[in-house]
Amino acid sequence: MECIVLAGGMGTRLRSVVSELPKCMAPVAGKPFLEYVVTSLEAAGFGHIILSLGYKHEYIEEWAAARQSRARISCVVENEPLGTGGGVRYALSKATEENVFVLNGDTYLDVSFRRMLALHESSGAVATLALKPMRDFDRYGEVALEGERITAFREKRHCDEGLINAGVYVIRRNALDALPEKFSIEKDFFEKEVSRGTLAGFVNDGYFIDIGIPEDFERAQEEFAGGVYKRLDTLFLDRDGVINVQIVGDYVRRPEQMEFIPGALEALALMRPLFRRMMVITNQRGVGRGLMSEEDLKAVHDYMCGEVERAGGHLDAIYYCTVPDDSHPRRKPNPGMMEDVLREWPDTDLSRSIMVGDKPSDMLFAERAGVRGIMVDGSFTLRRLADKLTEEL
Repeated sequence: MECIVLAGGMGTRLRSVVSELPKCMAPVAGKPFLEYVVTSLEAAGFGHIILSLGYKHEYIEEWAAARQSRARISCVVENEPLGTGGGVRYALSKATEENVFVLNGDTYLDVSFRRMLALHESSGAVATLALKPMRDFDRYGEVALEGERITAFREKRHCDEGLINAGVYVIRRNALDALPEKFSIEKDFFEKEVSRGTLAGFVNDGYFIDIGIPEDFERAQEEFAGGVYKRLDTLFLDRDGVINVQIVGDYVRRPEQMEFIPGALEALALMRPLFRRMMVITNQRGVGRGLMSEEDLKAVHDYMCGEVERAGGHLDAIYYCTVPDDSHPRRKPNPGMMEDVLREWPDTDLSRSIMVGDKPSDMLFAERAGVRGIMVDGSFTLRRLADKLTEEL
């Protein structure tokens, strides 16, 4: 997939909280806001990201050049303002795919790009807009939808509930070829196409924020620091047989004995943008049997966490039970360790979480803990799960 990110905004309304920076480079929870946008695109499988730049473009170009990216990033710079449509038309000249996504660098929408593209292609629309259901709003105009077709754009007014244009759309690469160099995509393209019945709408109720005003910019600081914006909440992982190769008849007693399953470290890096948190929940009765010490186990886990970090992933916590007695409430499949999680992380949303294991006891633990369980094995590995979730989301 291929997309354009409109990143040339001046951020006039943010001048009170952000100095002379392009709006998309405003720092949110310690990172430029554009970092979250691009990371989400990489996680969704975009291979080419075109940054459409204008105001203070040097800041963004330096950031892009220094960034280690999984996708190819290109920059196009407007030497003079071309309007919301002219900028897109110019950036489309750098695209190669038949259909190209376009989004704003100062808004974040949790959307399934693949499902949106599928609807766009099946509908035959010239462009398909992501529409976000909202309540009690007057900051945005309302979009009328009948079936898959957008039938009207209504001016800003107070609405008790309705759909808004969330600033993400997919468009045919040649759709703007006949338009002039400078134009408004809203007035000169969308409003004309809606009268022809050629615009489709993809309703999406995922997380949405626009940092264009100070109030929402401040809200973003807390929500992005806490990972609220991510599609899934927590990835719970068994350890042996999921992340590392299980030693038959023995335990991983020392760091040098830990052999990672092929693709496991890469999988954790790929899934990091999808999950708010990642945690290991593992039985380790080798300690309880006196075959290793808790200090040995800590050394193994420190090594594992370091390797996960080096690969681009992150583990927020590790829960383990060293008691050999199967009836102990903290030993899987009993749910005691999940109760520990909920005490320490009370905002955990189990309905948006996944438990990954390689044994029936892990799946029974998931059932008792009230979380979706996924079994991995030699053919369906953690790496394949990462690919599957990326495709679904």
